[in-house]
Amino acid sequence: MVDICLLGCGGMMPLPDRRLTALLYRYLGRMILVDCGEGTQVSIKLAGWGFKAIDAICFTHYHADHIAGLPGLLLALANSGREAPLKLFGPPGLKNIVKGLRVIAPELPFEVKLVEINAKSTYRIGNIFIDSILVDHKIPCLSYSFNIKHPGKFDVDKARGLNIPIAFWRRLQNGETVKNNGKLYNPGMVLGEERRGIKVTYCTDTRPTKGLIDLAENSDLFICEGIYGDNEKLSNAIQNKHMTFIEAATLAKESRVKELWLTHFSPSIKDPDMFIDNAKNIFSNSVSGKDLMKKTIFYDD
Repeated sequence: MVDICLLGCGGMMPLPDRRLTALLYRYLGRMILVDCGEGTQVSIKLAGWGFKAIDAICFTHYHADHIAGLPGLLLALANSGREAPLKLFGPPGLKNIVKGLRVIAPELPFEVKLVEINAKSTYRIGNIFIDSILVDHKIPCLSYSFNIKHPGKFDVDKARGLNIPIAFWRRLQNGETVKNNGKLYNPGMVLGEERRGIKVTYCTDTRPTKGLIDLAENSDLFICEGIYGDNEKLSNAIQNKHMTFIEAATLAKESRVKELWLTHFSPSIKDPDMFIDNAKNIFSNSVSGKDLMKKTIFYDD
């Protein structure tokens, strides 16, 4: 199962009742953070999931509301006793941005590894496969999809028939190849057909694109910006390279996702629920995001 926490759902600036958009993704006790605007470490503290288990931060882009909280978060991680390396992913420019921000957080007890992404890519953090694409914003911007594979069922009879020691069964079930007395055993020898995994897609600060439909296809959860609830603001969305609720819901429908969470609301929207029907009329399972909203996603079988 995968746990999701929408740390905040505001765009542009934090408000007294709405923190900036960021996401925590948790699987098997390990976490990935997406974006880190001002005060993100406070949101993580309120979520109650801790800091030490964050293995990576994925930045969509480098506008302040998505990255200005990095120095504070790095110091919070340091104070948590972290020593393991931390990976940061982002579009081109990451090295210069982090170098500048770390002027006020120069000494850390862990290594910070930087990965700049300038094309469609796939990376792996533990058992999590991270797909990313470049999208259509005023500066280079990425959207991400997080995928957990679900291996086929373990066939005990096959394992026994091959005389594979029980001590190796779990490793094979987890996708490892093992060697025993000169013999190699791979997962395909004892596992059935791969089952449907869990997919979560995160998209913000972009116009709709065909690539987003492909990235989000069949997601269990699609978290997508809807900076304007009213489609009368469409011209603003086009000019500023953002999306309306209707455009986000249309992407959800075309991608055949299971559920849509809208986020990254303009400060001018006092109550996003006032506009949720604009999304629901296109894609019925649409929800307006709330700070610290959580969900646990289970395998289908």
